Amino acid sequence: MKTMMKPIVAVVLSALCLFSFVACTNTADETGLWASATYTEDTTLGDGAKTVVVDVTAEDKTVTFTVNTDKDTVGAALMEHGLIAGEEGDYGLYVKVVNGITADYDVDQSYWAFHIDGDYAMSGVDTTAITEGVTYQLVYTK
Repeated sequence: MKTMMKPIVAVVLSALCLFSFVACTNTADETGLWASATYTEDTTLGDGAKTVVVDVTAEDKTVTFTVNTDKDTVGAALMEHGLIAGEEGDYGLYVKVVNGITADYDVDQSYWAFHIDGDYAMSGVDTTAITEGVTYQLVYTK
């Protein structure tokens, strides 16, 4: 019995060591704001005649979404795929959630800033018409 136990224990310990090694090499786990993100890598979504490119930036990380859609506005294209959510207000859609990451000004003075080709947008995401070749940005700002 003792001679059978040693090989069994050795196999079990080897399997545990291998499992531990694999678990420790997983660097995909996100921390901070990105822990709640739906997507943590560049992603392409949808089918459609128009293409919208949106960079989502929070903390020191940016993920680029390429959305193919038949919608007319950036906001509609992003809502179609559940990438943004918010509340309707006097000035249109107040975006509170982008890619699963919440910004709430009432809680910690954070908000999602909307940029077009790097410039602060003069229109809301829900009223901005899609323009091919333009890159839109949603930036977590505090």
